[in-house]
Amino acid sequence: MNYQFILYDQSDGIAVVTINRPESRNALTQSLMAELGHAIDQAESDSGVKVLILTGAGDRSFVAGADINEVNARGTLSELGPNSRLRRAVYSRLDHLFKPSIAAVNGYALGGGCELALACTLRIAAESARFGQPEINLGIIPGLGGTQRLARLIGKGRAMELILTGEPIGAQEAFRIGLVNKVTPAAQLMEEAKALALKLASKPPLALRAAKDAVDYGADMSLATALEFENRLFAIVSGSADRAEGVAAFLEKRPPEWQGR
Repeated sequence: MNYQFILYDQSDGIAVVTINRPESRNALTQSLMAELGHAIDQAESDSGVKVLILTGAGDRSFVAGADINEVNARGTLSELGPNSRLRRAVYSRLDHLFKPSIAAVNGYALGGGCELALACTLRIAAESARFGQPEINLGIIPGLGGTQRLARLIGKGRAMELILTGEPIGAQEAFRIGLVNKVTPAAQLMEEAKALALKLASKPPLALRAAKDAVDYGADMSLATALEFENRLFAIVSGSADRAEGVAAFLEKRPPEWQGR
């Protein structure tokens, strides 16, 4: 598919999706969100893609949030509600992607941009990155998962502080509170993201998906239900050809050759 507002590149089992509106600090529009949804579907359906990396064009912003001009033009509740649901559906597709995703945050990740990073499996930030949910300063609240994913990731107290004050934090503070997995110099950001993606891509795909599902879905279950869910996933992957190959490769002291079955 030909995209207008994003760049899609694939190599070595990695799909790199770049939000490409640097003149607007990669602010999100409805048209861009529709393209992003298609790109996520493209990565998921392509058997050659093992991991998705999401980043922003330029060195100033990952995604600076929603395009305020567009939001202002669509200011009625009858329009904002459906548009928000459409955007939330894209974020949910990213969150529940069968394959791991990595947010390579190269600058501002504010509002919907922070929420987009939260929907990814892992997050790597440039030292210059800044994260925040400033919606309170516009008289609204996060509407794309910020109040929910943020609290689940960093805890209720920290999430409350970021959401109620609307104040952004730097990359090192984001790392300290567990919002990001790693901080790196800006010049090395994509190199680090691709190195992590290659490491994930080298793992058995069935077990990778099962582990991701166990953590993602188990977090919303009671402990007893989640343990049962984990056990069932464990039983499924234990009967796979990849499990047999993994054990054989370990005993024979050779690299495994995963089949994904």
